[in-house]
Amino acid sequence: MPLVIFIILALVCVVSALLVISNPNPVRSALFLVLTFLCMAVFYITLSAQFIAAVQIIVYAGAIMVLFLFVIMLLNLGAPEALKERGYLQPRVAVILGLLFIGLLSVSTLMVKMPTSPARPEVYESMGTVQAIGKSLYSPDQPWLFPFEITSILLLVAVIGAIIMAKRRI
Repeated sequence: MPLVIFIILALVCVVSALLVISNPNPVRSALFLVLTFLCMAVFYITLSAQFIAAVQIIVYAGAIMVLFLFVIMLLNLGAPEALKERGYLQPRVAVILGLLFIGLLSVSTLMVKMPTSPARPEVYESMGTVQAIGKSLYSPDQPWLFPFEITSILLLVAVIGAIIMAKRRI
């Protein structure tokens, strides 16, 4: 039964992710991105990472998507003339880069060796807790503090950029 639920959820997640990039309407594309984020949150719950699932819903499906929709409405991307492609080289480059990405992903999966023996369940029980996440992010002996701070600076720069763009139009 869990395998059937996983397969159905994976299909919904993949289809919604494909609709994000193939839908010509940016607002509908953003809504499909919300569905993809929610599917990812359910994946986290099935992996016993409840904290990450809650953060996924609150931060990504909530705050980031509100920011995306704000930018879409600010730039008026819902207008049909804004959706017309002007360059003929862009689709070709996108296909080449997409195929290169898929090839690199395939090669990288061949290079990674998965463990042959299953891990004990008690190992997974403490992985998704707030305490384990806090120790991983903020402990000086862990390598995640610097990338976490860089990500927060990038988000701050994005917010400042959106404010500057909005000020120009007012």
